[in-house]
Amino acid sequence: MRSMTTSDTPDNASGEAVAHTGVAAQDWTTAAADPQYRAAVVDLLGALAYGELAAFERLAEDAKLAPTLADKAELAKMASAEFHHFERLRDRLTEIGEEPTGAMEPFVAALDGFHRQTAPSDWLEGLVKAYVGDSIASDFYREVAARLDTDSRELVLAVLDDTGHAEFAVEKVRAAIDAEPRVGGRLALWARRLMGEALSQSQRVVADRDALSTMLVGGVADGFDLAEVGRMFSRITEAHTKRMAALGLAA
Repeated sequence: MRSMTTSDTPDNASGEAVAHTGVAAQDWTTAAADPQYRAAVVDLLGALAYGELAAFERLAEDAKLAPTLADKAELAKMASAEFHHFERLRDRLTEIGEEPTGAMEPFVAALDGFHRQTAPSDWLEGLVKAYVGDSIASDFYREVAARLDTDSRELVLAVLDDTGHAEFAVEKVRAAIDAEPRVGGRLALWARRLMGEALSQSQRVVADRDALSTMLVGGVADGFDLAEVGRMFSRITEAHTKRMAALGLAA
């Protein structure tokens, strides 16, 4: 999430230099004249929209595990923010003439599968999942956003804005580890599992959607080849390691 990615500015800054050439220097109307680019953006917005809807649902569910009323209220507030993000993406899809449900549908199985395989067993696992899993997804989408047209990029970055979960999760998890150090080992293993599942899911989504994968490997946007995709995943992994340190866990 945003508060934990500021240290990656050099990588992102170099990405921004690329971002203002080719498609990334155009507005939506100009860029969308290319049907393949349009299809890639619709895929991206659909994946993001379902991700936000699933995040809302999950946070509302996790609120039931909250140990205090204050924690429950905090998660409910975050869930509300995620739903607002979903609404913005849904409205944007409608605005560009796409049916939101149809745009989201191709990503339901992958995202639901990820959430099934990573269902937290308690409150702390839920916090780590929201912090680690959501942050990996956000890093991935930010990397993609650097290659989007100006209008789409602005929207994507806005809906990736941290809802406050990062700071909340770090505070609660660190306090739990301080109180009971043995908890740290269990949560570190859990976070490693989340990292593997999240990266696999990201790669599957890209591989399954031709327009999206073509955009990532340079068929549509400029300056993004297969080697750059490898470097992108390396940057995401590095950011994850820093987040783990912030939680007081070994990566």
